[in-house]
Amino acid sequence: MASLDIIVMVAQMILGLSILVGIHEFGHMIAAKMFGMRVEQFSIGFPPRIFSFQYGETRYSIGAIPLGGYVKISGMIDESMDTNQMKEEPKDWEFRSKPAWQRLIVMMAGIILNVITGIIVFVMLVYSQGEIYYTKDQVNKHGIVAYELGEEIGFKTGDKILKINGKDYDRFSDVLSADVLLESNSYYTVDRNGEMVEIQIPVGFIERFSDKRNFRFIEPMRPYKVGDVMINSGASKAGISKGDRLLEVEGEPVVYFHQIQEVLSGYKGKEVNVLLQRGESDQNLQELSIPVQVSEEGTIGFFPEFLLEYSEVNYSLAQAIPLGTTRAFSVVWLNMKAFGKMFKGELNPAKSVRGPLGIMKEFGTTWDWTRFWTLTGLLSMVLAFMNFLPIPALDGGHVAFLMYEIVSGRKPSDKFLENAQKVGMVLLLGLMAFVIFNDIIQEIF
Repeated sequence: MASLDIIVMVAQMILGLSILVGIHEFGHMIAAKMFGMRVEQFSIGFPPRIFSFQYGETRYSIGAIPLGGYVKISGMIDESMDTNQMKEEPKDWEFRSKPAWQRLIVMMAGIILNVITGIIVFVMLVYSQGEIYYTKDQVNKHGIVAYELGEEIGFKTGDKILKINGKDYDRFSDVLSADVLLESNSYYTVDRNGEMVEIQIPVGFIERFSDKRNFRFIEPMRPYKVGDVMINSGASKAGISKGDRLLEVEGEPVVYFHQIQEVLSGYKGKEVNVLLQRGESDQNLQELSIPVQVSEEGTIGFFPEFLLEYSEVNYSLAQAIPLGTTRAFSVVWLNMKAFGKMFKGELNPAKSVRGPLGIMKEFGTTWDWTRFWTLTGLLSMVLAFMNFLPIPALDGGHVAFLMYEIVSGRKPSDKFLENAQKVGMVLLLGLMAFVIFNDIIQEIF
């Protein structure tokens, strides 16, 4: 991978995480200040510190490790493990001296701001981008292409998917929905040359579907015609022009784009005979048979113009708000389902969890703002979900202890909170080590 590609991926990941971490920690800070608590430090990134300044009672800084951040609130046992001030009498401006409900709001504020950020991002994406998709009826005019992963579970090229889990659907993207792939006992109802066939999704299938090496599952069969022709390519030298339709290569049909890809892959570096159709109407249609040189990569050098029609929907802001909100919370719901399957042993954490390297690759080697904000919105909801888990050292752990205090009327001792924080830190460091090591293993193998 070129160094520039790596720089683009890293820059996007750092920017996205910095935005989300900054918003999360700002939530804690502003809530704490609102209730008169002293905020000693606000940092995006972990030490070593590369930039900082003091404003009022708070030192603001940027750390060299952009994988998180923190807010240091006086009188609170946190990841800094600064317990000296806890030995003194509580001060009015300390976290521990405030009512439990105020402390609860402070701990929930970061999560709440991440949720609001995720909702805003998804709402604005829906509003600005609308939706472009293939309908079920459009795809079923031709059927689907089944690649190796699709064939393994029973699909065949030409199948027409009629129902998902016994229910009708509208968009082809519903077929590939993570919600469907995570659902227990999911199945497709398929029309195969007039015969109704049920195809079950096996347990743990989403692991293989998510593996980039096995990503090709099924996709629509797409008729096409020649679009722009590359200069000095085999197609250009043979006289193939925009608008031509390729019918056969060496006697094998190539009406659909997956067919020409498959056929040409068997003739790399060779010359082939191509039968094509030229003309727009019945009066001037003609068929031509011409020799064409295939490149060493298995292409002849043109961009396809697909003839399968997209449907496009644009939304008003009033329509985008509920739709974007639903999409934002669907991320949380999918994470909950995935966690449930991991606890049941139906999903392998090593294949389902991604760390910094996996996230970086998702951003891609080109700066695409739609993809950037989509991933940032998704990560914002994931960050909120992960922080809400009742693990000591996470916001959710603090929330759990505060809820116990509110319900029981008894506050856990400082010693208990200190030990819980230590245990939580060990768990989090272990999880981080596992995630990073797993990322490296996934890249190597």
